[in-house]
Amino acid sequence: MTQVLCVAGARPNFMKIAPVMAAFAETGIAAQLLHTGQHYDAAMSDSFFADLGIPPPDHHLEVGSGSHAVQTAEVMKRFEPVLESAQPQAVLVVGDVNSTIACALVAAKRGVRVIHVEAGLRSYDRGMPEEINRVLTDQISDLLFITEKSALANLVREGIDPARVEFVGNVMIDTLYRNLERAVPASRTLGVALPQYAVLTLHRPSNVDDRETLAALLDVVAEINRRLPVAMPLHPRTRGNIEKFGFTAKLDGLHILPPVGYLEMLGLMRDARLVLTDSGGIQEETTALGVPCLTLRENTERPITIAEGTNTLVGPDPDAIRAAFNEVIAGGGKAGRIPEFWDGRAAMRIAHTLKGWLPGHKGRRAA
Repeated sequence: MTQVLCVAGARPNFMKIAPVMAAFAETGIAAQLLHTGQHYDAAMSDSFFADLGIPPPDHHLEVGSGSHAVQTAEVMKRFEPVLESAQPQAVLVVGDVNSTIACALVAAKRGVRVIHVEAGLRSYDRGMPEEINRVLTDQISDLLFITEKSALANLVREGIDPARVEFVGNVMIDTLYRNLERAVPASRTLGVALPQYAVLTLHRPSNVDDRETLAALLDVVAEINRRLPVAMPLHPRTRGNIEKFGFTAKLDGLHILPPVGYLEMLGLMRDARLVLTDSGGIQEETTALGVPCLTLRENTERPITIAEGTNTLVGPDPDAIRAAFNEVIAGGGKAGRIPEFWDGRAAMRIAHTLKGWLPGHKGRRAA
């Protein structure tokens, strides 16, 4: 009997599902893994499964790319017969991608209990598709695992019973600690040994789809690169827009990399002097690593990385980016501290909670 059907679909999910599957195996929870195929680059998807020790998926929907509506609908359509066949006691979803809301919605409509890992995070920016996915998934979930205490206030504000919420910590940090010693040295990924360098990741539509915004960001990054070498794993969406807008020359002098695997990215961040990003997960990973992070967004759904961690929210404004960069160079940047329960045991807390919850008992607080 399958107790829990676990769903992963896109690159951000893989780092979250890996420790959960391992914890379930260790504690005797019968789980199956479903890969929706939302992340449709087979080579990159396979590399993440191999790097993180994730077992081969029991089910693969092979959904592929499409608009948000098409992708969400296709996941729902292909997921329903798998759910009917597997007959799990619960469906576990992670994060905030289209696969998350799609599978949660199908499960809820079929009367199967939904577990949401990384619940309650809010940017309060409804212009981000991920924010819609977060809010809706939390509303239809039966058990909600949160990474930081501020998430509980968000959920209560939205009418969710706190008895359904468990504070367990951050499973992404479980993965980071588990793999830190295996991280690929930056010199090997870069092909050169740099005494100091910065890492840049850029992929948000608000940053890379608008010609003027992207031009301004690339120009200020070029300025930074003259003082501190910048390594940039180039997202396919970003590369496409750079070529479309005729900005290829703006990359001159940067250390441009193809999309890298988890262990390569972990090594790049670990050894960096500074990270600039518009990614959500990287804000958390840099906090755990103690590396200063400048977030190139107007808001963040991970406020604990600012309040307690190494993150500074600068938006896409070149002047703010310059000022924050100068502070890092002059003073070392924010040191921060590791938030509560970001200790590598979040997945085990989830597993121990589910051992008491799955047979139908009320969820208990995680130890």
